[in-house]
Amino acid sequence: MEFLPDHGSCFVCGKSNPKSIGITWQLATGNHIFASFEFSDLQQGPPGFVHGGASAAVMDEAMGLAVFHSGYRVVTANLSIDYRKPIPLGKTVKIQAVMSGKSERRILALGEILLPDGSVAVSAKGIYAEVNHFFDKVTDHFLEPKE
Repeated sequence: MEFLPDHGSCFVCGKSNPKSIGITWQLATGNHIFASFEFSDLQQGPPGFVHGGASAAVMDEAMGLAVFHSGYRVVTANLSIDYRKPIPLGKTVKIQAVMSGKSERRILALGEILLPDGSVAVSAKGIYAEVNHFFDKVTDHFLEPKE
């Protein structure tokens, strides 16, 4: 696995954004995205637990990265989140995502957040639309596709 470069000001993983959630992503064979992470009080929803919006943002970013590293420049068209168990603050969870398919007009991805015991806390499905023109002016090294 290799660590992915910084995303600048990204809300989920940008190092230059002081309000970023702060996740560092890893890329594995087959363009699978992974991270181990502890949510903090900054992502709190119900007392002691992660806000659903924070876990949704993390799932969207992970799945988008999986699609991106599969060679597509995309934006989210639809995000479906299933909250199965609450995520406690301050406990290390595992985040994973992978591109799961492609049709003529959409690209699909799947993701999960796993609790320390390995059970699924959040599962997600994403539909992404290719929009290469959104990335025309971006010259960042992050946009280099993985083979």
